[in-house]
Amino acid sequence: MRSTRPVGRIIVAATVLATLAACSPSRPGASASAPGRADPVAVSLPVPPPVPIVAHPAPVQLARSIEALHAGFEGKMGIAVRGVDSGWTVQAGGRQFLPQQSVSKLWVAITLLDLRDQGKARLDDPVVVRPEDLTLFHQPIAMLVKGDGYHTTVGELLRRALTMSDNTANDRLLSYVGGPAAVRSMIERKRLGGIRFGPGERLLQARTAGLTWQPGYAVSGAFEQARGRLSPAARAAALDAYVADPPDGAEPVAIVDALARLARGDLLSETSTRVLLDTMGQSITGRARLRAALPAGWKIAHKTGTGQDLGQRNAGFNDVGLLTAPDGRRFTIAVMIGDTRESMSARQQLIQSVAAAVAGYAAGGTAG
Repeated sequence: MRSTRPVGRIIVAATVLATLAACSPSRPGASASAPGRADPVAVSLPVPPPVPIVAHPAPVQLARSIEALHAGFEGKMGIAVRGVDSGWTVQAGGRQFLPQQSVSKLWVAITLLDLRDQGKARLDDPVVVRPEDLTLFHQPIAMLVKGDGYHTTVGELLRRALTMSDNTANDRLLSYVGGPAAVRSMIERKRLGGIRFGPGERLLQARTAGLTWQPGYAVSGAFEQARGRLSPAARAAALDAYVADPPDGAEPVAIVDALARLARGDLLSETSTRVLLDTMGQSITGRARLRAALPAGWKIAHKTGTGQDLGQRNAGFNDVGLLTAPDGRRFTIAVMIGDTRESMSARQQLIQSVAAAVAGYAAGGTAG
């Protein structure tokens, strides 16, 4: 990853911890996942103050292309693009709160790595995923949860959450960092702006469907069966309420600003920034979204999000990330479809068209 300035030297503060009790106040989840384990070193990785960016004028043709794509799509949606190092932003519908769905896994990851930078968490911390930790929908880690649970590490949960969009891995990571309140505190402390964080996958998805979460919903398709027994009117009312005021909503302009600050090293230490962006670059989700439209030589680090369907209606179909051109220029991008009856292929095509517009601008063409 290219950096616009030195991040500063890493300060290592050696602190001998005799017992787990001595370190548990500063190590989220340590008492639950690593009983009796002493961590001999607390590491503090300072993040330098941000350097103000003098914004260049927004590219007019790219702005027109983004506006045209927004106007030509049926549904509630928003688009935002930011030049990471030049500071301009173009957007259409980008100042409304739209469902993030699994895009919100980014904020859990940043909370974790921010704790790492403070010396309060480590990626090699052991953690156990137990049957009671299972969630719903996409959770490939569930196949590994047997007996007394799946014994793994915090770093592996991070990898699964970001690259596979594994809901259980993310929710277990969420409990490790201190729950939704810890993520909201990070968002406020780092002044990320118009970004909300919901109650976690189980409560969020249950409420969106019109259900109250029960532990039994986590296995054998029980959630889908319970949802299927609801009347269409009840499901539509719940979905309407979610779309109108999503508890996990975010403004696309806030997301591209946060990602630009991440890329510049303003949010995390240099090493934690690299860990996060490298992991996002290994994502295997959304192959027909942003990634599909990038020409050869481009790099992408991104996170997708997909919400529930009700008939032909979908609430939440997103892709956000950092795009790097072959010449090193960097752009952050957020395409968020909050509510639409357009087909999946049409949604994918919209996201691809935004990426293609950015690539066209970077190539010096008509940005279309």
